[in-house]
Order: sequence, then C-alpha cells, then structure tokens
Amino acid sequence: MKRLVAAAILLCLAAVPANAMTVAEFLGKVHALKARGILALGSPDIQLLRDEVARIRTAYRADLAAAQKAGRKPHSCPPPASQAMSQDEFIAELEKIPVSQRGISMRTAFYAIMKRRYPCR
Repeated sequence: MKRLVAAAILLCLAAVPANAMTVAEFLGKVHALKARGILALGSPDIQLLRDEVARIRTAYRADLAAAQKAGRKPHSCPPPASQAMSQDEFIAELEKIPVSQRGISMRTAFYAIMKRRYPCR
C-alpha cells in the first residue's frame, strides 16, 4: 500500500512541470517584453511564454477530449480554433486577476478563464 501511495505521489509530481509558471511571473515577462519594444524580438522569453501557453493548451484539449470520450460533461465549451481568443484578449483576462491572487499557476488561471468565457450550456 505504501508503494502504491508513493507511486501516486510521484505521478502527480511528474504531471506538474517544475518550471510551471505563475500568473505573476507570466505577466511580469509579458510587461518586460512590451517595455523593450522591438528589441524584445530576440528575447528567449518570447519562446518561453509561447511554450508555456502551448503546454497548457495541449493539456486542456486533452482533458476536453478525455471527458468527451468518457461521456462526461466537458470542463468548458470553447468555440472552434478559428474563433479563439487573441493574445491581447488572453493577456487582458490574466490582468483581470487581482494582484493578490496572481501566485496561482498559469494552468489554473487558463482553466478558470476558459470556464468563465466558454461555459457549456
């Protein structure tokens, strides 16, 4: 039993990358890049931010697909990708999060934004 619990804990830890970013960290990088203007184009933080959102989006879509396959109600019901939120809209959604709550993970924030913006009816 102890081995089973230990294995479950390890699986949970493996599912959350060590470099998971908080909303505060994400927005800090976004604002720093914006402040640099055109000079930001060479920054590795651009790819870091893109990778963070892509990783979360991939997990989110997998969760939606798993719910559908299992016959469960999905977490949220987003529109087709062609009608997805723009980068500016997404950042505006993140900025709506009170500063005191920006210590949450980007994944938690992303899921909350999707649930609020695209509830299933």
